[in-house]
Amino acid sequence: MGKLTVRALRAVLVVVLAGTVFVQALMLWALISGNDPEGGSLPLTPLRVITILGIGTAQVAMVCVWRLVTMVRRGTVFSHAAFRYVDAIIGAIVAAALVWFAVTALNAPGQRDDPGVTLIMGGVGLAILGVALIVLVLRTLLAQAVARDVEAAEMQAELGEVI
Repeated sequence: MGKLTVRALRAVLVVVLAGTVFVQALMLWALISGNDPEGGSLPLTPLRVITILGIGTAQVAMVCVWRLVTMVRRGTVFSHAAFRYVDAIIGAIVAAALVWFAVTALNAPGQRDDPGVTLIMGGVGLAILGVALIVLVLRTLLAQAVARDVEAAEMQAELGEVI
């Protein structure tokens, strides 16, 4: 990865992370203060709590991506330490799917006249789980690359002994 790419990605991560922390703080303030600026029909308190948790899952993934990018820049991404961050990203995506299913469950009673909305929302939750499966496949590829890297280092050491 080039320096420009890393800097651009880090800039995006910083901006998005700052924005999500700001939104979480506003939602937390709305919960604590009891002010309800919206007069919506959905139960806003559970939705706010779920949104705060959902944003938290995205924040965990962003921090892990930051750490992985750091490992890429240092040339240490093909190590067992990288698995911790990839596993955390998978966990965050699964948690995001569960949060989305909670939103779907909260929204479902209001959609009795149009159950298609609930089905679509359930499909979005399954798509989120699909992203977790894609990252799991990428984790398997990382495991294969780490194994190849270890094997190459062993072969190089043996070749060094022979020479």
